[in-house]
Amino acid sequence: MSARPKTKLAMRPLLPADVPLLAEIFRASVKETGADDYSEAQLEAWASAVEDEDEFGTRLARELALVATLDGTAIGFAVLADNARIDMLYVHPAATGQGVGAMLCDALEKLAAARGACELSVDASDGARGFFERRGFAAKTRNTVALGGEWLANTTMVKSLAATSAATAGRSAS
Repeated sequence: MSARPKTKLAMRPLLPADVPLLAEIFRASVKETGADDYSEAQLEAWASAVEDEDEFGTRLARELALVATLDGTAIGFAVLADNARIDMLYVHPAATGQGVGAMLCDALEKLAAARGACELSVDASDGARGFFERRGFAAKTRNTVALGGEWLANTTMVKSLAATSAATAGRSAS
């Protein structure tokens, strides 16, 4: 009797060749996971943010972008901007509930703390708000954002990284 191969969840930095697949993950995530909270027109406007893949790739490359993979295939990604803000965190709908978002968020929290950030913020969509609340983020401000001729609501949420930063600083000093 042979054992079934175990799937392997991993994470790596962004590669230029990832951009088309990450754009598809972005579109699929927006359209499926946002369907309960936003209108079809709002979802189309939001998904259109990656129509220009060159511009999308440039945006990803400007910041720290991590790619989550399952058996080597990209299934999600996250972007840390200015060492203190989650700019994007998207997981393909087929991979939700498997710890991909948590793995990416954990990595961004650790990176931000290691780079000296005292807190981490995110402008969470209505559908993602619960995910971030369960991870210790607190709602600070309700926002309305114009995108592609539509108005979309989100919530700025913040998590203190002070304990993590202090622990990291203490290890560095010894």
